[in-house]
Amino acid sequence: MAIGALVLIAFFMAPAVDFAQETPAPAAGTARAIGTIVVIDGNTITVKTDSGTEMKVTVPESARLVKTAPGQKDLKGATVIQVHDLQVGDRALVRGIAGEGSNAITANSLIVMKQSDVAGRQQQELQDWQRRGTGGIVRSIDASSGTITVGTPPNQTTTIQTGPDTRFLRYAPGSVKFSDATKTTLADIKPGDQLRARGNRSADGQQLTAEAVISGSFRNIAGTVNSIDAADSTITVMDLIAKRTAVVKITPETQMRKIPAEMAQRIAMFLRRPGAGTAGEQSANSRPAGMQAMRAGGETQGTPGSQGGAPDFQRMIRGMPAATVADLQKGDAVMIVTTEGAPGQQVTALTLLSGVEPILTAAPTQTTAANLLSGWSMGGGEGEAQ
Repeated sequence: MAIGALVLIAFFMAPAVDFAQETPAPAAGTARAIGTIVVIDGNTITVKTDSGTEMKVTVPESARLVKTAPGQKDLKGATVIQVHDLQVGDRALVRGIAGEGSNAITANSLIVMKQSDVAGRQQQELQDWQRRGTGGIVRSIDASSGTITVGTPPNQTTTIQTGPDTRFLRYAPGSVKFSDATKTTLADIKPGDQLRARGNRSADGQQLTAEAVISGSFRNIAGTVNSIDAADSTITVMDLIAKRTAVVKITPETQMRKIPAEMAQRIAMFLRRPGAGTAGEQSANSRPAGMQAMRAGGETQGTPGSQGGAPDFQRMIRGMPAATVADLQKGDAVMIVTTEGAPGQQVTALTLLSGVEPILTAAPTQTTAANLLSGWSMGGGEGEAQ
């Protein structure tokens, strides 16, 4: 699929006009571009393609321009529009004649989806990922049966059943944005990957039949801050998982949250419980006060991860206050998802959670860090909506 950008969820994740599949590859002397309109200058527009190339598109009066809505399977309901109806941010499929140079097209036709329509459909899809999704760390893959076993927080496993119609995506190195994900296959998933799947759950919640799966390889750091360089936006962390220090770069796109002390204590109390998170361990009425308090503090009944008495940590974390580098101090406990990076090299923080000292004290393990962060960074956070 040439679009390749999951930010265009209306094309990629739901039944929609698929620009790449609706039209054949351009013949010799013709050209096609799929992307976002970034400049409009009279009858000339600039389209930034999903691969990052900017194409100059001349739109003559003879060109046919139509607008279609996200979710449409064909162009039967498309509306004819004019150049003056185009706006920066609209999605467009351009077909025409190749101009002088490799980045110029004289358009014969444009198919457009309005930015506001795409944004609305995208929000619906993100909510569906949260409502019908599950996330965790890949433990094993059975290619013959198409099943993936993932560890879900805090100590559960879920079987992801894939099939011929399952759509597979993979995050680009150094990114947890849907917009950077590319089409992939089951063969590209490996143990240790972070994974998010969306689909229908079994009655006991232990299996999910996946409509879509997105995965990626990231590094998980859990430890304490040794030093902070505010000018360079970097922190040095003693990683309790890898038993070595790591220099972590904080960028404007790093998702940062701080868990309030009371909530961190509640999560830690749950993690200390024998068999915490084991499916079916307790009924709702027998959960201790700490569990009930966590539910009252933000978790919704019936959300992913709530089966078997386990609270939805990711939903709670998404509702935590935002944080900045200025909020960090030497000695603070942090949990971070970063780019992989070579040993000894600086890594970039994708997500960072502070205020986690009680959690690390309760369960200072790779699984705890990875599971608590994987669903947050990959399951509908604000970075994915861009």
